[in-house]
Amino acid sequence: MLRIILIYGLPAALIVGGPLLWGMLAVDPNGPMPENGALVGYATMLVALTAVFLGVKHYRDKEKGGVIKFLPALGVGLGISAVASLGWVIAWELSLALTKFDFAAAYFGQLIEQAQADGATAEKIAQLQSEQRGFAEMYANPLIRIAITFVEMFPLGAVISLISAGLLRNSRFLPARTA
Repeated sequence: MLRIILIYGLPAALIVGGPLLWGMLAVDPNGPMPENGALVGYATMLVALTAVFLGVKHYRDKEKGGVIKFLPALGVGLGISAVASLGWVIAWELSLALTKFDFAAAYFGQLIEQAQADGATAEKIAQLQSEQRGFAEMYANPLIRIAITFVEMFPLGAVISLISAGLLRNSRFLPARTA
């Protein structure tokens, strides 16, 4: 099972981590955050997490003779999701280290600019600035930052794992090809 998790998880980690790292290296670390960064990130996650379905199917068809129970299928899916999510975390940490990007300042800077453009009161702006300071302190802790980054992707992988395990536990769903 570990072999399948790594065979499918490592390419998923590269698929999700590569564009993140490349995109962060291509962006000015002192400039604004890309407008469609989150959309591109989550789309890349979905593409990478197709490895969950493929890995569970491969495990069912090749290792388990075409039959798998829900929990073992879920375990394989969650393992692949965890490896892919670790790829996301590593790429983010590398990009932060290489670019010295201050995510907290950029994120809250955009929120404050948007609030000002929407005509927010001075109280609301002061509240956002206070939240920025608190978030920046918390985000400076690598353990918290790594956990936050991991949780950006892993729940999506967990949902895909649940769906894959539910579908593939039925041996008649996309049955294994016979020679």
